[in-house]
Amino acid sequence: MHLVDGEPGSGFTHHIGRSVSIDHAAALLNVSRRTIYNRIREGRLRTIRTRGGSQRVLLESVAELTTAPSSCVSKAFRSSVLTGLLLALCLAGVARPAAAQHRARLSADLSDHLAAGSSSIDVIVHGTDAEVGALATRYNLQIKKHLTSGAVLRVNAGQLDALQRDADIDHLSGDIRIQSQAVDVTAEAIGADQVWSGAGDVQPLTGAGITVAVIDSGMDLSHAALRNKVLASVDFTGGGGGDGYGHGTHVASIIAGSAGHTASDAGFYRGMGYGASLVNLRVLGDDGSGVVSDVVEAIDWAIAHRRQYNIQIVNLSLGAPVLQPYRDDPLCEAVERAVRAGILVVAAAGNYGLSADGKLVLGSVMSPANDPYALTVGAVDTHQTPQRSDDTIAPWSSRGPTAYDLVLKPDLAAPGVHILGAEASGNALVQVIPSRHASGSGANAYMTLSGTSMSAAVVSGAAALLLEGRALKPADVKAVLQLTSTFMPDFGVVGAGAGSVDILAATQVLSSGKASLHLTIATEPVGMSGLLLLPTGEKVGGPIALLAPRGDTVVWGGTVVWGETVVWGGTVVWGGTVVWGGSLRSDTVVWGGNIARAGTVVWGGTVVWGGSVAANTVVWGGSLND
Repeated sequence: MHLVDGEPGSGFTHHIGRSVSIDHAAALLNVSRRTIYNRIREGRLRTIRTRGGSQRVLLESVAELTTAPSSCVSKAFRSSVLTGLLLALCLAGVARPAAAQHRARLSADLSDHLAAGSSSIDVIVHGTDAEVGALATRYNLQIKKHLTSGAVLRVNAGQLDALQRDADIDHLSGDIRIQSQAVDVTAEAIGADQVWSGAGDVQPLTGAGITVAVIDSGMDLSHAALRNKVLASVDFTGGGGGDGYGHGTHVASIIAGSAGHTASDAGFYRGMGYGASLVNLRVLGDDGSGVVSDVVEAIDWAIAHRRQYNIQIVNLSLGAPVLQPYRDDPLCEAVERAVRAGILVVAAAGNYGLSADGKLVLGSVMSPANDPYALTVGAVDTHQTPQRSDDTIAPWSSRGPTAYDLVLKPDLAAPGVHILGAEASGNALVQVIPSRHASGSGANAYMTLSGTSMSAAVVSGAAALLLEGRALKPADVKAVLQLTSTFMPDFGVVGAGAGSVDILAATQVLSSGKASLHLTIATEPVGMSGLLLLPTGEKVGGPIALLAPRGDTVVWGGTVVWGETVVWGGTVVWGGTVVWGGSLRSDTVVWGGNIARAGTVVWGGTVVWGGSVAANTVVWGGSLND
């Protein structure tokens, strides 16, 4: 394990008392968290990391930016009895009164709108209808629509500034656009075919009795793969729940589609959990995009109706840019409400892991996949074979750690390249690229798509198999799927998480209670990673607890992962191939978003922080060309 300023005793410990949190630094300087991160990247603020991994700002650098008299700072630093806390109070004492300093935290897009003086901005606020109404009256605001958890307000820059100064508001988020993140060897590649037929101690499983809510672009309910599968359909875009884009139908069929009915291919188009039921919650339009507030409402609908339809899984094969810490993101907040209600939320990591010039982009995971409580899925390229020995991570699959919070993601990976699934009639995806069509016609048409959207659908279907006949919490499902995945050392935890999902191993382990099994997929023996990534404080129970590693260094922290420890094969490691992957080289990697802070990565088995990263080496995003 490597720390920012070296191991304890070599310049690390004595700095802790002279540092403050990111939020405290923002308060002292009367700026936003985003500005603090910008100053860190510019080198104007210097940071250290605690043993637990928290990033803290050195008060010396805060003092250099503040208008406080230097004597106040120097006196505190010269005194052997004053602590970092007293220094912070000294600095705060010359700042503006607390009431005048209040500024609600803004997502990055709202900060940009405020700076640009935009005349029409959609803002998500929390509160009851009465509280939202009071806000609207106070500032003469238009309520665009009410949400279960608040509302969307239409404001201008001046009204946004007034809202930010309101003492009753903690944070504000933009109602930004979201985008979709867009079965042959797939079932065999993850061991699902063996689970369907029954293997070892496990009876045949199909996902029967489990319902998956698919929040996507709608479904073509006339398709043979989805006929009589959908228990309810709600369209949050104002339409009838159909799928003009084609993404949602494809995703739904991967999860729980019935076997295809084309004569030559009937055995190959079955969904992973083909016995499960579906709920269609449409939030994306015919162009594959939508708004965050509709997704939030769809998640809250699933929570409210979970008992009525036995919704145990929500699939989110879509994503939005990460513009704020996950704790302030309304999409992530909705995900956590679902998890607390007992629903497993499976989210696509995103398709932004490759820059335009072909470099890998770290820190490119999308929202809400950046939330620690979501089960985040990256994309495996099986190269059209069921054997795992030739598997790779798709280069465009988004990689962690996450922007702002540095959560280690994805949690695991699953097949996501050229995945077969149902083709909605007349959908836009095939109209734009006809070669996506694979076989059949009309209600029996199938097409191929690539993306972490497909990977998330594979895992949602696998989770339905795992949940059939079992009472498992979301944390239990996440844990067993990770612990039994096949680690991918060439791509590390930032690329593949705990590894490539193996539903055969997961079901066998739960049935047998044995952590060591001799299993094969496509005649090749497969091993289990034994690696677990869960948020701090999240517990696993029942038989899963027997499989998890022991000790207090078992799990990565949920909000800050740097400086923590990971257990791999009984050994505590940091750096090297476990985290970064054996194939990464410093000249082929760029950092995305706020990850590119003052730091230099030294490859070859060691990670060392220090130095600086030039602003022109920071790359955000990329594209998926299918």
